[in-house]
Amino acid sequence: MTPEEKLRAHNAEFEKRVYELAEGTYLAVGYAASNVGMIVGDDGVIIIDTTESTKAAENILADFRKLTDKPVKTIIYTHSHRDHISGATVFAEGQEVEIIAHRTFESDLVGTDGKPGPHKALMARTARQFGIGLAYGTERINLGLGPGDRPMEGMGAGHIAPSRFIEGAGDRLKRCGIEMVFHHAPGECADTIGVYLPASGVLFSADNFYASFPNLYAIRGTPYRDFAVWADSLALFAGLAPKVLAPGHSRPLFGATQVADALADYEAAIRFVVAKTAEGMNAGLTPDELVSYVSLPADLAQKPYLEEYYGTVEWAVRAYFAGTLGWFDGDPAALYPLPPAEESQRWVALVGGIEAMASAAAKALGRGEPQWALQLAGHVMRVAPKHSEMSALRIKAMRALAMEQENACARNYYLLCAKQLES
Repeated sequence: MTPEEKLRAHNAEFEKRVYELAEGTYLAVGYAASNVGMIVGDDGVIIIDTTESTKAAENILADFRKLTDKPVKTIIYTHSHRDHISGATVFAEGQEVEIIAHRTFESDLVGTDGKPGPHKALMARTARQFGIGLAYGTERINLGLGPGDRPMEGMGAGHIAPSRFIEGAGDRLKRCGIEMVFHHAPGECADTIGVYLPASGVLFSADNFYASFPNLYAIRGTPYRDFAVWADSLALFAGLAPKVLAPGHSRPLFGATQVADALADYEAAIRFVVAKTAEGMNAGLTPDELVSYVSLPADLAQKPYLEEYYGTVEWAVRAYFAGTLGWFDGDPAALYPLPPAEESQRWVALVGGIEAMASAAAKALGRGEPQWALQLAGHVMRVAPKHSEMSALRIKAMRALAMEQENACARNYYLLCAKQLES
């Protein structure tokens, strides 16, 4: 299959459906970027995560109401990413509802108004990663970890602040007659908790597992996600011996053996990236060299839940380097490099001027080398920002690169940057 065909086949993970995980326990998949869980208890309902928008939450609640009319008594946030906390007002249905989260709960996308930080840059890059503004079906296929077509009304609008904080060190709480065990399990977020139901063996694993190589680094921009701690969290989950795994994204897994194998493979993939990257770093390799040095062993790379639809090994390698040794790659030439504009001026002069560099970029694209063409055109655009031919070439190169991607984030980023440059 072509990369695009593989990405389209991946849509099966996000088919809209309410799964019954165990008696009275459900998972709504495919309604939005993230899943929502429901546990029906004696006198009420427990909701696990509330999705990304009020409209998506309304759609999910409407289908949940076909299963029970019991009131929502408790909402649990497995972590603070906006796509899990933004539909709470809908599920609360106007009532005062207990909201449980880990004591370190803090969202990078909620309540940031007026606070210092690169929030504008973060939102711009988030739009590119998720292809917000791309046409569904032709440009945006999916999000890598969620459907490409989902309601956007009320995005981020339905958050309710937590009212009860837990440690997540095996805390046991009973709500609506349902016993739950909470485990602090950092992964994508430092405040992640797993929710385990000992009576049924169902584990709500948040974003520590989904049907893609883990997004150890998000190109939207994110602080370092501690790889070793994420792997430790997966080992903790495996130690619970769950019978059903309910991820924050993608379909649930059923059966103790299948769940155990998936958690073990996910953990092994992360630990391999850590060990192999550290090995290369100790040999003096730079990040640009490491990405060719580190690749998953075949027995892991062929696992359907380790395909690079959302995260990639290459991005993980770069993030591990930066997260452990910082920005400096060890090459003394990188200590005080020339500013990009000055470097481009020198490269353009070296090859014989703007038109010579532009011609080289056009020839590279004609040879089917869109990455090299994009880089060469970038030098021209820094020297001559209004060079219309190179602007058009960069658009073509980015669209060509997008067609080579089975990674949804990379595809969306290329296509939206091309569209923004075009307009």
